[in-house]
Order: sequence, then structure tokens, then C-alpha cells
Amino acid sequence: MAKSKKQVDLEQQLGELTQDLQRTRADFENFSKRVESEKAMARESGQINAIIKLLPVIDNIERAISHVPADLADNTWAKGVVSLTKNLDKQLESLGVKRIDANAGVNFNPDLHEAIQFDEDAEGEHEVIAEELQAGYTLNGQPIRHSMVKVTKK
Repeated sequence: MAKSKKQVDLEQQLGELTQDLQRTRADFENFSKRVESEKAMARESGQINAIIKLLPVIDNIERAISHVPADLADNTWAKGVVSLTKNLDKQLESLGVKRIDANAGVNFNPDLHEAIQFDEDAEGEHEVIAEELQAGYTLNGQPIRHSMVKVTKK
């Protein structure tokens, strides 16, 4: 039995509307994925910015601790300040923040360390860290602040 022109037109219209609906669904799914990705990036960016603003405070506390007079080393208040940095480190670690290893003797890595000073007189084949001048940190394995170091050769 032959289809009438109206029936053919309706089927064609139904096919076009179905394709439009499928495209709209795909566009919406892509939009949803993009929005979620942008939200995640915004959260991570905000977290990085907040952590970066805290790092100078941690630096100052550590400097103060390193200059505690010998006669105050056993003072309860001074010990409290020392434990404060341990608590800060623990909380940062729970956020995925880790201190970059920049102890003396560690191989220099330009991806993690920033050479501020270089011992020109040293002889050797490998560049190693002589001294950490400022701590560096990573967030989930990505550097958010490089360690400032003095480099020598070994």
C-alpha cells in the first residue's frame, strides 16, 4: 500500500525532529561536561591561590623558629610554635601539598628547584643543592612554588 504525501511528509518531519533532539542532547551533554571541567579548574585555581598566600606565613614561622634563642629552646610557648608548623604541614599534606626535597646533596632539578646562587668554584660533574634558601611546594605532584636553592657541583 502506497503512503500518502502527507504521511511521507510527517515521517520526514519526524526524522528531522529526532535528529534535532539527538543533536540537542549531545550538545547538552558536552555543555555539562565542560561546565564540570571548568568548575574543577576553578576550585583547583582557588585552592592554589589560597595555599600560595599561606606559604609566606609558614616561611616566617619557620624563620622565627630557626632563630629561637638557646635559653628559650625548652620554653613551653616556643615548643607550641614549633608544633604549630607541624600542624600546618599535616593540614597542607591532607590537601595534597608536599614540601619539595631540597636538602643539601639532592640533585638539582630545574622542574622543582630555582637556582638563586651557584658555586662557581666547585668542580664536579653533577649539579647538587648546597643549601635550601626558601622551601618549595607541590600540589598533587605539580609545583606551585619552586624551592630557591644554592647550587654546587659534586
